[in-house]
Amino acid sequence: MEKRICTIERNSPVAPGCLRMSLTAEESLLHRCGQFVEVAVPGQYLRRPISVSLSEEGRLTLLYKVVGKGTAALAALKPGDKLDLLTGLGNGFDSSACRGKALLVGGGIGVAPLLQLCRDLRAAGREVSAILGFNTAAEILLREELEALGARVTVATMDGSAGIRGLVTDALQEAGADYDQAYVCGPMPMMRALYPLLPDASEFSLEERMGCGTGLCFGCTVQTTEGPRRICHDGPVFKKTQLPW
Repeated sequence: MEKRICTIERNSPVAPGCLRMSLTAEESLLHRCGQFVEVAVPGQYLRRPISVSLSEEGRLTLLYKVVGKGTAALAALKPGDKLDLLTGLGNGFDSSACRGKALLVGGGIGVAPLLQLCRDLRAAGREVSAILGFNTAAEILLREELEALGARVTVATMDGSAGIRGLVTDALQEAGADYDQAYVCGPMPMMRALYPLLPDASEFSLEERMGCGTGLCFGCTVQTTEGPRRICHDGPVFKKTQLPW
């Protein structure tokens, strides 16, 4: 864990209720794709955990959804404002576990960390297919960015306004993706539905309300096949075999 003061470069809407924030940083602030940062929000007592969407030398990109006072305060910040971050938090995806072809599945704002994961996989020469699920076409995130990296992207929308009509489970069956390793991030009902359809080597990124974000308060503890585990410290990424679903 490291503390960094970063400067906001951009903080703009990318979909209804969702924003992309770019921050300048002196160095890469991500050790492994799927990690998160804890953001000190002006006027709020507790920091807010935000998934890292992309980390590059000199820049950190966060993708977040406005769901309460904390994220609403983040959305009000302007370029030039400073943010206090705790970085390098959590255990992320193991991109090296993929030996040839990867499947990425994301739902809603859960697609955020898949961008960095896709970039890492493509840099290692892996083929990538992605299935992204949203309620409607207006909410689609990161499709173009993933395609620009060379991923084959399938979109599912609940109302049928774009891509396949239905859930990511419907898209999984219809897309017929070929893969040896799957990575999943999104709402809990979505991940539970995907659980029996994916191989045991699959990795799932869980979400839970956090207090400290560093493993001290045990507020984000979940039950696993190996006993109680803290999402912020032992996760957020867990192997399928660790989840008692």
